[in-house]
Amino acid sequence: MADQTRPVPIAFCITGLQPGGAERALVQIVTRLNRERWAPVVYSLTGAGPLVERLDAAGIPTEILEVQSTWNVRIIWKLARKLKSQKPLLLQTFLFHANLAGRLAGKLAGIPHIVSGIRVSEKRKNGHLLLDRFTNRLVELNICVSQSVADFSIQQGKLQASKVTVIPNGVDFELFDEAEPLDLSPWGIPAGAKVVLFAGRLDPQKAPHDLLTAFEPFAQEADDFHLLFVGEGPLKAELQQKAGTLTCADRIHFSGWQAQVPQLMRAATCLVLPSLWEGMPNVVLEAMASGLPVISTRVDGVSELIQDGEQGTLVATGRPAEIQQALRKLSTQPARFIEMAETAQDLVKNEFTWDSIADRYDQIYAQMLSLED
Repeated sequence: MADQTRPVPIAFCITGLQPGGAERALVQIVTRLNRERWAPVVYSLTGAGPLVERLDAAGIPTEILEVQSTWNVRIIWKLARKLKSQKPLLLQTFLFHANLAGRLAGKLAGIPHIVSGIRVSEKRKNGHLLLDRFTNRLVELNICVSQSVADFSIQQGKLQASKVTVIPNGVDFELFDEAEPLDLSPWGIPAGAKVVLFAGRLDPQKAPHDLLTAFEPFAQEADDFHLLFVGEGPLKAELQQKAGTLTCADRIHFSGWQAQVPQLMRAATCLVLPSLWEGMPNVVLEAMASGLPVISTRVDGVSELIQDGEQGTLVATGRPAEIQQALRKLSTQPARFIEMAETAQDLVKNEFTWDSIADRYDQIYAQMLSLED
C-alpha cells in the first residue's frame, strides 16, 4: 500500500506532445489530477510541442528524451534511467511507441504498475499487434478509448479480457459550450456564410479528399456554403491544388492548424468527419459539446457516440455521395439538424466531461495502488 502522507509519484509517457487526440487527452487527465494525492511527471520520447506549455502552466514536470527515431532502442534505456531515479509507483503510457518503450523500461526500472492506453492505430499494423502481444505480459491494465477498440484488442490483439477496460475520451464542456464565434473573414469567409468544417490531420486516415469530392456538387446547389479545412498534414498541398481546379474554389479555405477550435466550431454550421477509421475522435465530442451538427462516417467510436438520426448523421466510409446527400439534408432541414445537435450536447454534458473522465482514472490508479479515500 502506498504512503498517503505525501503525494504519490506517478509517471506518464507519450511518443510526442504535438496537439493530437491522445496527446491532448494526456494533458487533460494529468492537469486534472488532485495534486495533494498525486505527483505526476510526463515523459515525451521524441521532443517538445505546443502542449508542453499547458503542462508547464499547471506545474507538471516534463522530461523530453529527444531521440531522433521512435524505433531507437536507446529510448528504452534513457527512459529506464529516468524511472529508476524518480521511482514512480505507476507508469501510464500513450500511443504505440511509448507503450512499447514504457513497458520494457518500466520492467527494467522495477515499476510495480504499468498501464497502457490502447488506441486505434494498433488496429491497422500487424507488426504493432505482434509487439503488443509479446510485451503485454508486462502490463497490469490496458485502457481502451471505446468498446470497439477493446473488442479488437481482445480478439485480434490477444489481450486478456481481465486486463482490458474502457474509459472514453472526454471534453472540456464549458470551454466549447461558452465559446464566442470566431471571425472567419481572415480566411475569406464572409459574415453570415454557412460553413462546413473539417478539423483534423490532413492525412489518408481522415479521408479529406472524400469531403472535397462531396462538396463540389453540393456547392453548385447551395451557393451560401463554404468549406473550411482546419489542420495540417501530408495531403494539404494536394488538397489545395485540387480545390483550386474546382468551380467553387473561392469557397474552399485552408486555415492550417488553429488553437481556437471552440471558437471555430461556434462559427461553423456543421462538422464533417469523413475518416476511414477512428477510435474515439475528440473532434466529434468537441463538436457535440459545441452544439454543432455532426456528419460522420460510421466508424468505430463514433457509432458509440452517435445513433444515426438521433445525435447526428452517419454515412458509409469512402462514399462521398453519401456525404453530399447529408449536406443537402442539412441545407434543406436545418431545424432537424439543430435538434440532433442539442440531443448530442446533452449527452456529452451528462457523460463525457473531462472532469468525470479524470475521476475514473483517479479511481483506477487508487485501486491499483490500494489507496483508500
